[in-house]
Amino acid sequence: MLATLPFSLNFVHPLTEWALLAAGGWALYLGIKVKKIRTGTPEQRKQLIPGKFAQRHYRWGSLFLAVMTLATFGGMAVTYLNNDKLFVGPHLLVGLAMTAMVAVAASLSPLMQQGNLIARKAHVGLNMGVMTLFLWQAFTGLEIANRIWVNR
Repeated sequence: MLATLPFSLNFVHPLTEWALLAAGGWALYLGIKVKKIRTGTPEQRKQLIPGKFAQRHYRWGSLFLAVMTLATFGGMAVTYLNNDKLFVGPHLLVGLAMTAMVAVAASLSPLMQQGNLIARKAHVGLNMGVMTLFLWQAFTGLEIANRIWVNR
């Protein structure tokens, strides 16, 4: 029942979605800098190495994975507590798929550190897919949040 949880708890998940979208954008930016260090000219590398972009990308990616996992299951928990059921639809299924994609992308880190090009391309492809789906997810989440707001 909606009344059983504090009203603001219903909006933690959508707010977290938007924060994660921004954090994912920042991690993407850091990852681009890491690639520039790997593939750039000696002058570019010399300028970028002090920025410790690889370490920062890894930290932001780890934080992204942790918060996304918690937000995914937290959103499911709040929905279940409010309605005694989950609404199995595109938003839920895409969210679960995205969480799995981020986990797989993160698991490729050790192989990428060993220079595995296939792992690197899979990591980038998975994360670009996640960011693309995240744009859609954030807007469908707004529609859901609006329905909760209206029905409060």
